Amino acid sequence: MLVLVVNAGSSSLKLRVVDDGDATVAAADLPAVEEVEPGDLAAALDGLGPADAVGHRIVHGGREFRAPVVVDAAVRDRIAALASLAPLHQPRSLHALDAVSRAVPHLPAVACFDTAFHATLPPEAATYAVPAPWRDELGVRRYGFHGLSHAYAARRAVGMGAPPRRIVTCHLGAGASLAAVREGRSVDTTMGFTPLEGLVMATRAGSVDPGAVLWLVTGAGLAADRVADALEHDSGLVALAGTPDMHAVVERAAAGDADAGLALGVVGHRLRAGIAAMAAALGGLDALVFTGGVGENAPVVRAMAAGGLGFLGVAVDADANATARPDADVTAPGSAVRVLVVAAREEVEIARGVRRALT
Repeated sequence: MLVLVVNAGSSSLKLRVVDDGDATVAAADLPAVEEVEPGDLAAALDGLGPADAVGHRIVHGGREFRAPVVVDAAVRDRIAALASLAPLHQPRSLHALDAVSRAVPHLPAVACFDTAFHATLPPEAATYAVPAPWRDELGVRRYGFHGLSHAYAARRAVGMGAPPRRIVTCHLGAGASLAAVREGRSVDTTMGFTPLEGLVMATRAGSVDPGAVLWLVTGAGLAADRVADALEHDSGLVALAGTPDMHAVVERAAAGDADAGLALGVVGHRLRAGIAAMAAALGGLDALVFTGGVGENAPVVRAMAAGGLGFLGVAVDADANATARPDADVTAPGSAVRVLVVAAREEVEIARGVRRALT
């Protein structure tokens, strides 16, 4: 089965055709889906060649969608009803689903959810200590995100020889999150009700005291929409160092820039604490896996994270880490924990989900 994978991001629409051997046999990158003309999309799809089905990355599956699902009108409406939980991502994914379905109406479409991998979180990891009506009626709980990437990274790590029992996967990019994976199942993660919780990211603050957010609105008098926009777009690296680019932050920190140095320190502090928390959820650590744009391409970040985790048995080979490209083993001799760098391949996980849903 050849699967056309559709991933609608904020700045691009990525199209990939994946075969049964997990190889990407055709690819095209278009502008953001809102900017793509129907004729241009049709031409791009023709250029990719044949496909047997379409898999769409959908960020939020809510409480209902815990596995890939074939899309029909009712499913499409239920996905749309979740837009308030991911207002920046869900409408874009739906736009792409509709546009591609119009272009290739003869192909079955399957929705694959970033939250689904974390549907296995135990109640103690998924539950917020908030009033029952919020939890039961409004669905306030920890959903987790980047699940497609975490699932692939954990499975690939096992394929590279890592023990499957206690793996922490680090998806580090513009968005960033960690997952504690036991035998292929997510048991904890750093993102929660929204992708704002957890690690410091390119433009997102990560975890912030909710009291501070409430004070900004009720005490400082800032408009709620202004605060929400700032936490999503004007925080993280861009707030601390003036740029969302981790490569630039690393270079400036090395040159002595104080703001960049602070930004790198904050990122490292939060990252080490998060990895340790994930290891605690697993009862120990057998493998530490880095993936995503930063995880794959920023040796300094990997070294910074691992350097504070010696008490867990983590040790990185400095030379291997400095030159590593995915897929690579950067474990130091004698380390009790395997440290791996894995290429992010969400398209493979989506293609596998499509095959499960249709067979």
